Amino acid sequence: MRLLLVEDDPRIAEPTVLALREAGFETVWRKNGLEGLEEARAGRYPLLILDVMLPGLSGFELARRLREENLEGSILFLTARDGLSDRVHGLDIGGDAYLTKPFELPELLATLRALARRSQNARQSRIGFGAGRGVMDTTNRRVFWDEAEVTLTAREYALLETLALGSERWYTRDELLERVWGPDFAGEARIVDVYISYLRRKLAAEVISSSRGRGYRLEI
Repeated sequence: MRLLLVEDDPRIAEPTVLALREAGFETVWRKNGLEGLEEARAGRYPLLILDVMLPGLSGFELARRLREENLEGSILFLTARDGLSDRVHGLDIGGDAYLTKPFELPELLATLRALARRSQNARQSRIGFGAGRGVMDTTNRRVFWDEAEVTLTAREYALLETLALGSERWYTRDELLERVWGPDFAGEARIVDVYISYLRRKLAAEVISSSRGRGYRLEI
């Protein structure tokens, strides 16, 4: 997994980078906050380790900017400042964990493995579709289109989720009827077409394709 370390003290950074690489993390090291911000924007790192007291741009300010720009990645703060208010502030602005200096490498690695597992689970619960315009959060049952949340009924959500989990496969009307409305549904099969039109209206017409004889497909 790719990892960005932003630390200005080479006495800490150099052995840490060696340990991280030996543990399997593809690690990039930057020495100040401005370099770290530029690298984070360009590299899209799932894990970031930020020293708090950085030249140019503090670790807290760096984290705040990353979150404002909606750059994903779990953030671990490293600092000699162990006061409660500092820890709370770091977590409030978007940090995910906090280690105080001096730290032990086994504890650092264990924390990173936990963050990596959490990050992986979060990615698995978020399904992108519509050429990046749509996101479905299956854990919290929320849908976003062009970064704005879309309100769906329970049936609309179930239909969209079924299409999203199909990885661009085609679903016939009968398949969707059984999966979303259930095998005991006694109404008209055309109800599927009606709800497809609802989703197209709330998202975009082109996001769900239709094909005679094959059915419907969500465009990923």
